[in-house]
Amino acid sequence: MLGYLVLADGTVFQGKACGAVATRGGEVVFNTGMVGYEELLSDPSYCGQIVVMTYPNIGNYGINPQVFESNGIQVTGFVVRELCQRPNHWQSQARLEAFLRQAGIPVLAEVDTRALTRKLRQQGTMRGWITTQPEQIDRLLATVEQIPDISEQDLVSRVTTAASYTFSTGLKRVVVMDFGVKTSILRFLAREGCEVVVVPAGTGAPAIRSYRPAGLVLSNGPGNPKMVSYAITTVQELLGEMPILGICLGHQIVALACGADTYKLKFGHRGMNHPVKDRDSGQVYITSQNHGFAVDEASLGGTDLEVTFRNLNDGTVEGLRHKRWPIFTAQFHPEGAPGHLDTCHLFNEFVSLLA
Repeated sequence: MLGYLVLADGTVFQGKACGAVATRGGEVVFNTGMVGYEELLSDPSYCGQIVVMTYPNIGNYGINPQVFESNGIQVTGFVVRELCQRPNHWQSQARLEAFLRQAGIPVLAEVDTRALTRKLRQQGTMRGWITTQPEQIDRLLATVEQIPDISEQDLVSRVTTAASYTFSTGLKRVVVMDFGVKTSILRFLAREGCEVVVVPAGTGAPAIRSYRPAGLVLSNGPGNPKMVSYAITTVQELLGEMPILGICLGHQIVALACGADTYKLKFGHRGMNHPVKDRDSGQVYITSQNHGFAVDEASLGGTDLEVTFRNLNDGTVEGLRHKRWPIFTAQFHPEGAPGHLDTCHLFNEFVSLLA
């Protein structure tokens, strides 16, 4: 069966329809990772997105839900060059194609992902439809602009936990505001000996204080940080009261809470090969990243925030530290999952700040 990716600029890419027979709309983005598709597909930060893999062969080690970063598949659609039909891994429980079909996710294979990625790189991410219905292409071309713009949605409310829960026990209690938290972040905090309490993104400052936490972690998550105004307000009320670590979307929310600004990147950073430089040590780290927005460095004046990490590909801000309070952030993912663990020491640095 043929399938199609219909883009906002009028381009239509044809491929082989795999996965679910469905029509789905979302923001089309690309990821440069060679491996890690299990973690990627289950990362809540991809909510609302159709993900294109630049590496040509995907699915060759099957699917193992035990390594998922959430309780299910989060992407809207999946586009690959070649989808492996004979996976080989001792922990594999299913073929990728069959698993995504069961999860209701449309997949498009045998696509010229090189040409598609170059288009997204040159023109920027854009909205698009993934469909198995060729007779609908003209209608989809006419309605592609009606797909909700990620920049104007509160996607966090779709992926945050419905109720608070305790992930682990430990000596120092840490509250994690769940904007779409990856399980690996919680695991790293637990390994550092923390009692990890996860709360919904809409939890207010008084409720967080009631846990009497030693520190606060602002997690990763999808979409535009400015659409999570309720969380920004909460963080503003808690500034200076306890150590805070912001990761990915949490990094951006810290910046906004302190008075800085954010903006949308042309095509984002998604992959496991992004080099960042530590300002203090001069050390360069290879990091895992997944974000479409960034902190505007020109807006940092008067915020008491200083840049600690910088992206060596485009010079964007990758980390911040507050000059007066025990607050620091990382735009990248120190937990990897998938990707390098070069910067996982940041969890230890955060725990060392806890009283």
